[in-house]
Amino acid sequence: MKIKFLTMGVLIFAPLFVSAAMSAPFEISGWIPYWRSATGTAEFLTHIDSFKEINPFGYTVKNDGTLNDEMKLSEAPWPELTALAHLKQIRVIPTVMWSNASAMDRVFRSTALRAAHIQQIVNAVYLNGFDGIDIDYEAKASETMPYFSLFLKELYKAMGKKWVMCTIEARTPPDSLRPDSSVPYIPAYANDYAVINQNCDRVRIMAYDQASVDRKLTTSVTGPYVPVADPKWVEKVLTLAEKSISKKKLMLGVATYGYEFRVTPLSSGYDYKHLWAFNPRYATELAASMGITPNRNIAGELSFIYRPDATSTEPTASVIATADSTLSQSFNIVWWSDAEAIRSKVELAKKHGIRGVSVFKIDGGADPNIWQVLK
Repeated sequence: MKIKFLTMGVLIFAPLFVSAAMSAPFEISGWIPYWRSATGTAEFLTHIDSFKEINPFGYTVKNDGTLNDEMKLSEAPWPELTALAHLKQIRVIPTVMWSNASAMDRVFRSTALRAAHIQQIVNAVYLNGFDGIDIDYEAKASETMPYFSLFLKELYKAMGKKWVMCTIEARTPPDSLRPDSSVPYIPAYANDYAVINQNCDRVRIMAYDQASVDRKLTTSVTGPYVPVADPKWVEKVLTLAEKSISKKKLMLGVATYGYEFRVTPLSSGYDYKHLWAFNPRYATELAASMGITPNRNIAGELSFIYRPDATSTEPTASVIATADSTLSQSFNIVWWSDAEAIRSKVELAKKHGIRGVSVFKIDGGADPNIWQVLK
């Protein structure tokens, strides 16, 4: 770990090693998305004392590798918010998000383009008085891995005394990617965990948007199953990550939202068509309008099912703890992460002894009870 600076003329020292007699403090960080900036900053300010770090989800990357400041981070209210956060010794570290696989590969393979991209990041951090940068580069191709690793090494060096955080996709163990674990399966990865461990001060695992990625879990249940994050899956993800990444750096990403799917029963299992993402208020209001009580489902999250095209003689909703044989036709399932679901992830993070949890997203739309969990 490098010595880290905060602005406002205050020097904060982050020791390289922590005494065995001391336990690392459990940290809470969270992303404020640029598309709900006003409500996100308001919620952050209301609950500011819960945080060790806040991440304006504000930069995207153009195809040529140049930064796009979606959040106008050099303009109000960000300088004032950054100053207030620093007074409370809270890190302000914006996120750079990129998901164009071909553009990333082209930029990272080019020495000149890679250097220019790094310089833009460094400039943005130092000119705005931020404490570092959060790299969230998703959907990379496996052949990009060595060049992305080179980018991280060069960025870490170029950032000097600033923090480098890395937000990466959850990695499901190979034997859970297929229902028949007797069939050898070697997935192609785009993130080198060892390099990330060496060149990132925090590593945030996006342990959400699970859906059907864990085929072993999916095939073990009888009813509809499209979790945001089942604790059984999250534990697999953490256990695998801990083999290569220091627990003192690991942060567990937790989600505050949900998804609605159109579900078609098949002869074996279900077909899911993703409709949209939503904040919990949408789900609770929809359930109330139809007289439905959401159910705590097999993944410890909330959900309900309904038939948007049902007649007066057909069932409109059902508890989904088990498959409902009366819904042989297509139906909708509404599934989301509430405060109780997040509590189980926080408890899991503490059980594993990792550094903390990172909340996606802080935008005023989460279950308000999460602040009792995160305080």
